[in-house]
Amino acid sequence: MSSYDVVVIGAGAAGLMCAAVAGQRGLKVLLLDHAPKVAEKIRISGGGRCNFTNREVTPANFLSENPHFCRSALAGFTPQDFLRLVERHGIAWHEKHRGQLFCDHSANDIIQMLLRECDAGHVTRWQPCAVQAVRPLGAADSDAVRFEIDTERGLIHAHQVVIATGGLAIPKIGATDFGQKLAAQLGHQIVPLRPALVPLTFAADTWAPFVPMAGISLEVEVSTPAAPNAKGKRPKGSAPLFLEDLLFTHRGLSGPAILQISSYWQPGQALTLNLTPQRDLAGSLKQAKTGSRKQLSTEWARALGEAVPQRLAQTWLSEQAVRISPSLRPDAALAELKDKDLDALGLSANAWSIVPNGTEGYAKAEVTAGGVDTRELSSQSMESKKVPGLYFIGEVVDVTGWLGGYNFQWAWASGVACGRALSPTPVAAAG
Repeated sequence: MSSYDVVVIGAGAAGLMCAAVAGQRGLKVLLLDHAPKVAEKIRISGGGRCNFTNREVTPANFLSENPHFCRSALAGFTPQDFLRLVERHGIAWHEKHRGQLFCDHSANDIIQMLLRECDAGHVTRWQPCAVQAVRPLGAADSDAVRFEIDTERGLIHAHQVVIATGGLAIPKIGATDFGQKLAAQLGHQIVPLRPALVPLTFAADTWAPFVPMAGISLEVEVSTPAAPNAKGKRPKGSAPLFLEDLLFTHRGLSGPAILQISSYWQPGQALTLNLTPQRDLAGSLKQAKTGSRKQLSTEWARALGEAVPQRLAQTWLSEQAVRISPSLRPDAALAELKDKDLDALGLSANAWSIVPNGTEGYAKAEVTAGGVDTRELSSQSMESKKVPGLYFIGEVVDVTGWLGGYNFQWAWASGVACGRALSPTPVAAAG
């Protein structure tokens, strides 16, 4: 049987960071994970180059039923702090749009950096090693052993336990809800889990006209009504408007715009999309109407401009326009059309309202929204208020970041906050 100051369960971004910080503070740390490979989510992220943080991180870029919870950890370890670590390890990086930072070469650079940091803290790592049970012993803070952990490699005693097991997103790399289930067993509230940063799907009959559009991409504005919280209230500003690229798929919509809004979308809600954010289509059509002898299809294509592919423009007229008014035929003379019909046509693309029937699920989701209710955790240390010595960090808690490096920054920041707060066992300290 082995004894440790702290056992970290989950060798992903948050777990590696926490273990490294605690180990370098002199604590005896065991890091274990049921998966055979370390940090697979880091490895596959950012197209294999890992979007490891974002320069523009603020608490407003995160969703939670307790929105102020993330402030302390994010302030305690910033994107600049992580970037200094990256540069200290000689990792080449570059910035893409909207503050997104990526490795020049490979996501493996970040993994190796974290493993070197763990080695510097003499962290013991068991992988693969499944955990069967975590038992709090009801011991006092002064007791050396407050937890028993049953693992594939035998019984472990620990003064503290950190749960960094992530969520259900991307099950093919071993994602589970182990941490959320454990938290519930130990008396914690769980904010319902759901896929986030995920493509959205539509009913087959609704989507049939757009199936041929699969592969088309364009920049749009997208929004959805603010989702109610657990008490049924709609928080102010909880569903921002995103200006990002949209991608048509055979089953629905994807691309950064949809992934962003998916975290806010709730079943039954409509999305509102502006296919031409820089153009008032109705105004353009009515302006062109004066003295024009051209057909609607010609002026419609002109109004949409180059930002909207012709295939989509033509489909819109053939499928959407006739639903607004029978007079809105592609071959109709623009000068003969009523302003109210042109207003409606323009609005159909400037404020396209469509209701998804679901998401592509955890298989295509980048993260899991919901998780351990942060109102039952310390925002300074990530420690449970219900079980002393038990900590939850990273994706396992109810903090979900935007697309673009925000979730990794939460992993680093929550891991560091926890790693700094962990203490040596009293016996070891006395010795």
